Amino acid sequence: MSKIAIITDSTANLPVEWVKQYDIQVVPLTIHWGEESYRDGIDITPAEFYAKLAHSKAWPTTSQPSVQDFLQVYERAAEHADGIIVPLISSGISGTVSSAQLAAEEFTRVPVEVLDTHITSMGQILIILAIARSIAEGKSLSEVKQIGEEISSKLRVFFAVDTLEYLHRGGRINGASRYLGSALNIKPILYFNDEGKIDALERVRTKSKALQRILELSSQAANGKAVHIGVVHANAPEVVQTFLKEAEKQLNCLESFTVELSPVIGVHVGPGTIGIALYPER
Repeated sequence: MSKIAIITDSTANLPVEWVKQYDIQVVPLTIHWGEESYRDGIDITPAEFYAKLAHSKAWPTTSQPSVQDFLQVYERAAEHADGIIVPLISSGISGTVSSAQLAAEEFTRVPVEVLDTHITSMGQILIILAIARSIAEGKSLSEVKQIGEEISSKLRVFFAVDTLEYLHRGGRINGASRYLGSALNIKPILYFNDEGKIDALERVRTKSKALQRILELSSQAANGKAVHIGVVHANAPEVVQTFLKEAEKQLNCLESFTVELSPVIGVHVGPGTIGIALYPER
């Protein structure tokens, strides 16, 4: 049976146990903060990031991994694999896919399939888990990529931020920019559109109503089917636990988990963000 390696990027913020269980290699993005740079999830944790953000006058920025970064990880993976699958953050909000594809074109030791998930974080994790399980079932590299693409096309993601300022500064706000300057208690419900970009779906008043509406939208998307869900938060552990319990009550969950947004994604959405990703059982 062929051995297929999984490589992803740090914005998924995969729990350590899954990284070890499925032998996944992670390529970090970078946060630039004044004169300092931090590798996402290596040099700075989410807790450290939000603590620094609360007191920093400088605004952090982010950058994608280089082609060389990916080539180095491909080389390591090829020592024990005869194929590589690379599910990555949406090309609609990051150039990471471009770097990985350029590296794959240069790399000749084993076949490399780069997968643009059109999502990040909890949605990206759901795709990675499905890929890992399909590899364990003995699927081929092309079959594994097809499964990842299929789930990506069915994934629905809804999230709410405390403020649009972070998305606006990072240039990743897309159509949601029309809500800038609205009353502070207006909370747009955001999603990833077909191009893998962040857009606004609708707006409600107050954060609690936004979370309630996200659960309603999730129930509509599930349409009574059994679903896999991932819930994410940015420095809001108590809120996310309540949100997850409510989601598990309202949805027929085959699996559910919570993760914290990686610092790189935190740069662009800010603290207080809560979101959910789901897809129906294949």
